[in-house]
Amino acid sequence: MATFLYNLGRLAFRRRHFVALIWVALLTLAGVGAASAPAAGTTSFSIPGTEAQKAFDLLEQRFPGASADGATGRIVFKAPDGQKMTDADNKAVVAKTVKELGGGTEVVSVTDPFTTNAVSKDGSVAYTSVKYEVPGMELADSTRESLEAAGDDARAAGLTVDVGGDALEAGAEPGAVGEIIGIAIAAVVLVITLGSLVAAGLPLLTAIIGVGIGVSTITALAKALDLGDTTSTLALMIGLAVGIDYALFIVSRYRNELAEGRDREEAAGRATGTAGSAVVFAGLTVVIALAGLAVVNVPMLTKMGLAAAGTVVIAVLIALTMIPAMLGYAGRKIRPAGEKRKASDAAKSGKQTTSEKQAKPNMGTRWASFVIRRPVAVLVLGVVGLGAIALPATQLELGLPDDGSQPTSTTQRRAYDTLSEGFGPGFNGPLMIVVDAKNSDDPTAAFGDVADGIKGLKDVVTVTPPAPNKAGDTATITVIPNSKPSSTQTEDLVHAIRDTSSDIKADTDAEVLVTGTTAMNIDFSQKLNDALVPYLALVVGLAFLLLIVVFRSILVPLKAALGFLLSVLAALGAVVAVFQWGWLSGLIGVEETGPIMSMMPIFMVGVVFGLAMDYEVFLVTRMREAYVHGETPSQAVVTGFRHSARVVVAAAIIMMAVFGGFISSGESMIKMIGFGLAIAVFFDAFVVRMAIVPAVLALLGKKAWWLPKWLDRALPNVDVEGEGLRANDDRTKDSGSGSDEDRELVRV
Repeated sequence: MATFLYNLGRLAFRRRHFVALIWVALLTLAGVGAASAPAAGTTSFSIPGTEAQKAFDLLEQRFPGASADGATGRIVFKAPDGQKMTDADNKAVVAKTVKELGGGTEVVSVTDPFTTNAVSKDGSVAYTSVKYEVPGMELADSTRESLEAAGDDARAAGLTVDVGGDALEAGAEPGAVGEIIGIAIAAVVLVITLGSLVAAGLPLLTAIIGVGIGVSTITALAKALDLGDTTSTLALMIGLAVGIDYALFIVSRYRNELAEGRDREEAAGRATGTAGSAVVFAGLTVVIALAGLAVVNVPMLTKMGLAAAGTVVIAVLIALTMIPAMLGYAGRKIRPAGEKRKASDAAKSGKQTTSEKQAKPNMGTRWASFVIRRPVAVLVLGVVGLGAIALPATQLELGLPDDGSQPTSTTQRRAYDTLSEGFGPGFNGPLMIVVDAKNSDDPTAAFGDVADGIKGLKDVVTVTPPAPNKAGDTATITVIPNSKPSSTQTEDLVHAIRDTSSDIKADTDAEVLVTGTTAMNIDFSQKLNDALVPYLALVVGLAFLLLIVVFRSILVPLKAALGFLLSVLAALGAVVAVFQWGWLSGLIGVEETGPIMSMMPIFMVGVVFGLAMDYEVFLVTRMREAYVHGETPSQAVVTGFRHSARVVVAAAIIMMAVFGGFISSGESMIKMIGFGLAIAVFFDAFVVRMAIVPAVLALLGKKAWWLPKWLDRALPNVDVEGEGLRANDDRTKDSGSGSDEDRELVRV
């Protein structure tokens, strides 16, 4: 591996014009494809194998043209103090609004609140419902804008008007501000770490090119593959973060190789052969984690994971080819590590030897030496600290955010609160009961029995009369709970209705299914929860096997996996404490606490695991390299930190900046994702990799690198530590050839 990548890096350095041309051509091709591709909305949301999805599919068959999964919008009107919505002037304004909505595109139906009993008992609140042909995330922007503007005339007439419903849903897109903040912080960190604007600019440039190719390709294929906006969002976040990090590792190693006295082409080849090997395996762990989302069997998550994994592959290829090419263009503008501008000539002449530079300890050396002296104390403090932070995760409640979790400044939240005030909290999350009586001898009686049975359940406020289809074999019943959609009481009611279905089927041969947005959210949360353990086993298992090949050790990969689990649990604990319990929520603008987004645990496992293994691979491969080259286990830990700690810290700060920039978003879901990923990277990089890892390796000593002989013979030798390159060095020195050729190649 190292020898192949070494040759690839030197080839890219020499043929830099050709390599740059290829990547620019790919970026142009992807950009043209994206610009000419037909527009595509967010991918349709479905959850195969759940009762809610089965009910939706049945409604599509039995109620053709009814758009069972179509979006619903609500225009909520509130009369001024002293007036009622039933006053003549207010009724006229509402009637005008209903008429305007009915003429819109993608609209199936619009209700009149005065004929559908959609007026509160005290007459102060009324609402009209708009049914659309497609789900909320697939609505055209013009349709959504028309809905938001529908109440302008009513507002002008003195009514308070707000808009809610899933029709206002859009793809979860982070704002440009978050991206700009992340890139700006990354640029500052890169300049500090690499010591020059040119060196700092290379990782940013190549990462942006990689993300541009990945996101443009996703956009170009969106219509054909039914990819949506959320797909490109995840690809953007992950691709930008790993693209910068992978390039940073290779550029940093290049500067170290220059400091060893190698010429620039040789240094580029060495950096690609050693750090590039770590990039390959780190990228593989990220790809495994993201592609493994297919285990959940939710099409939207599968597409998001595969698209993001493809972007990571592009980032790896760019780091291995375009970075060496750019290093060739940069020439002497990138200086050796530790070399000051005024001392550059002296360093090039060899006056400052490697041993002299290594004698000067840096922060990484001092920290590693401290940990090695007190490994037990550091290990106990790190594990106990993260364990304490993880405790809130034992109280984790999962759900999906609704309009009640929106900031109070949004119209969705105001509409939600007004409806709760006028009709009760459960009105915002009605349940749809689908009764399939096709096999029943008396469908009408079956419909009535189901409605009567539900009325007797706890936490039920309203049960509408059954609404049968034209064939009379299927009916829908709307149930209004007494509690808000995201509450555990509503979830208990859904389960209670489903529990009674077996008795009803035995008595009437009718099947009862519960669906609707609230039931769909409950099923989605349960499906993700059930898939978490198999997903974790698959991802951690495959990565464990991969790391055994990389490190040729059993205990090092085991330690890496256990450390990751500890950091993820601590991050989940922090998310629960802030977003569910409300601790320090004011600092990041959390206005409403509630259940944690159901996809958060599995999402964090997938993303954070891949990124955590990045740090593990980059940090520990340098230790492994020192160990196989003859250093003692303790010396190898210090050497690994001397060369890698600064870069790993910089990479983690960049990653935290990219994710943390999204905390400023007004969307609670994006805010939660940004906070969760940023805090997870902090725990994993600074506590697990910087403290727990060296402490464990110090305690294990040579045992850390133990591998059964039979397994050592069976495993392929990927040579991540570059032993083959050292052997090649020895052969070159013995023959005394090659130096003139190298110098000639540098002039090319």
